[in-house]
Amino acid sequence: MTSRTLNISPQLKAFENSCFTDFTVPIEDYGLPERFTFPFYYEPHPLCMLAAEQLQGYLQRQKSWYHNFGLSDDPNVIIGKMFGVLLVRNIAGCIGFIAAFSGKLAKKNHIDGFVPPVFDLLAKDSFFLAEQVVINQLNEQIEIKENAPELVVLTQQLEQVKADCEQQLAALREELIANRKVRKAKRRTLTNQEGNDSSEDALKELAVQSVYDKWRLKDLTNETQSAIEKAQQQLAELTEDIATLKRQRKTLSANLQNKIFSQYQFLNQELVPKSLLDIFAETALKTPPAGAGECAAPKLLHYAFEHQLTPLAMAEFWWGASPKSEIRQHKQYYPACMGKCHPILKHMLIGLEVEDNPLIQNCGEDKTLEIIHQDEDIVIVNKPIEFLSVPGKEISDSVYLRIKQQFPDATGSLIVHRLDMSTSGLMVLALNPKANKFLQKQFIQRDVHKEYVALISGLPEQEQGEINLPMRGDYFDRPRQIICNKDGKPAKTYWQVIKRYPDTNQAKVLLTPHTGRTHQLRLHCAHAEGLNMPIVGDDLYGVRTNRLHLHAQSLTIRHPKSKELMTFKVEAEF
Repeated sequence: MTSRTLNISPQLKAFENSCFTDFTVPIEDYGLPERFTFPFYYEPHPLCMLAAEQLQGYLQRQKSWYHNFGLSDDPNVIIGKMFGVLLVRNIAGCIGFIAAFSGKLAKKNHIDGFVPPVFDLLAKDSFFLAEQVVINQLNEQIEIKENAPELVVLTQQLEQVKADCEQQLAALREELIANRKVRKAKRRTLTNQEGNDSSEDALKELAVQSVYDKWRLKDLTNETQSAIEKAQQQLAELTEDIATLKRQRKTLSANLQNKIFSQYQFLNQELVPKSLLDIFAETALKTPPAGAGECAAPKLLHYAFEHQLTPLAMAEFWWGASPKSEIRQHKQYYPACMGKCHPILKHMLIGLEVEDNPLIQNCGEDKTLEIIHQDEDIVIVNKPIEFLSVPGKEISDSVYLRIKQQFPDATGSLIVHRLDMSTSGLMVLALNPKANKFLQKQFIQRDVHKEYVALISGLPEQEQGEINLPMRGDYFDRPRQIICNKDGKPAKTYWQVIKRYPDTNQAKVLLTPHTGRTHQLRLHCAHAEGLNMPIVGDDLYGVRTNRLHLHAQSLTIRHPKSKELMTFKVEAEF
């Protein structure tokens, strides 16, 4: 394979004519990675960072295509992009890299210099375009029928018939109620005239009138129902045509989607292909989610295997403005997503020697769990950083397990609330069911007062404020959370500046959550509509450092037995 060089001016053109790219600076002093990157949690290898910087230089200077990343004054649709670089060795033994983007770029699947999609929907000879024409024709027919004047008229007529019928029935019911009152009064009078033949006849007449009124109500009910059914039948003839077209569209769309998924055939190091359908059939989702297979990571690996390039390391970074719901920082490195990429990469990494998964390593093994307070009902602990509150799938060592071992006579559930693994600070645990129930009620009713201290990346303009941003889990990238005004749960955080550090452009803030959503403080600090300043060391929403600088420093509860209000406080180590 011919090797090209990425640089400015003439080298830009070279990059745009080949996928394999040479480094523009000497790399002899760089060591090669011993194993391939664990793609779901990693520190980029120096050569991957060098490749990313080279690619970013190209993105800043190229003029051959245009995409609005939100980095200019263009007010039109802004779409930031995830880019990936894969460090590779070609069959000649040369070290270089290949690059990819997620989804489309500049409304295209193909951009010179980037690896192509595994399957190109937009290719001229693609079945997708032909079958999409049929679906689009159905869409047009449905739209025409739904907007037809006749449909509008019949719909209005049906509503009018319903209104008229209801009005007639309501008027008759009022009349019958009045008649019933008159008959009741007459019966009362006639009953006092027992033995009178004329009174007996009058009572019989009243009974006949009552039967007649019931008949009138039944007759009008049947008449109005018949009128409504007639109007409904006229409307149904049109709506059934629309329903039939929609069923046809649904079937065609489902078949087309499965046909597309079957075309996405991903290779691994052993050159064994596997389709998206087969890959996701083994997962809880069963069906591939929209966009699966279009991320940068699977594109890169597939191209490398297909073209006899040996993958050495990989890194992905975000380029552009952050989406409104997610947290994505310009030029920041991010791991592959769990929902869409994990099942695909699980297959593609077969045959590669991959770094150990750091997410299943017990970082708390040598940590001490400090007990701040204990009695026969509760235990207050100071949880260290990178230590689980409860056992995980791979790691059992946790606050729960340590306290269970230390208090073997404790009954019921110990856990009342949790802290993120990366967050340090105060937790309360219950030693018996009665205490647990009492504490749980306080948390549910938000009677517990918690204060956190955090170091954030920036200097807020105000001294204090309130953040109200609803949250939910990111369905395809757990454990990340996103802001969602439609389906998110309410989340409120109060914040106040404690100290400013202008030299490092950081600030220490007091965070008081009114709600207790997962990652609430981390997301509220990082999001553009929140503080827009990630917590220092946040590996999900900011930039990873030696630790997440978030600490639960104060906890106020009412004791389960004495009902006394108790406050515990532990200062942060940072």
